[in-house]
Amino acid sequence: MHKKQNVLFLCNDNSGRSQMAEGFLRSIAGEQFESMSAGLEPKNEVHPFAITVMGEIGIDISRQKTKAVDIYLGKTMIHDLMILCDKAESTCPRVWPGTPFQKRYYWPILDPDGISSSKEEQLAIFREIREELKDKITSWLNEVGERSIAS
Repeated sequence: MHKKQNVLFLCNDNSGRSQMAEGFLRSIAGEQFESMSAGLEPKNEVHPFAITVMGEIGIDISRQKTKAVDIYLGKTMIHDLMILCDKAESTCPRVWPGTPFQKRYYWPILDPDGISSSKEEQLAIFREIREELKDKITSWLNEVGERSIAS
């Protein structure tokens, strides 16, 4: 049996972007990858708008929980690390003790929670971020597929 590769989506809060990315990868390639997310300073819950906009496309992330990066650091082999925000990029450890990752990606994506606007405008922003994550993950999956074919 083929062991799944661990993919970690990391941002500061682990309430929106990284949660949506975790749900996406699990939904479209969960048989190939173990999709995980974490935050440097995780909030108490997944943002309700992240749950809403993912549900609109048939992906249920309502049972996902926010997690601190510490639960993985030095304990879990990370094959691919996707950093989704500036703060995580600048403060994330470059070396994870005992768990070297194969590839590190920096995908700076707007923090939807930092924008004060109406509910409709916020939902629209969460939808834009959902589509951006979908595009990035799909492109990454194509790259990984080409990488595994080439090896």
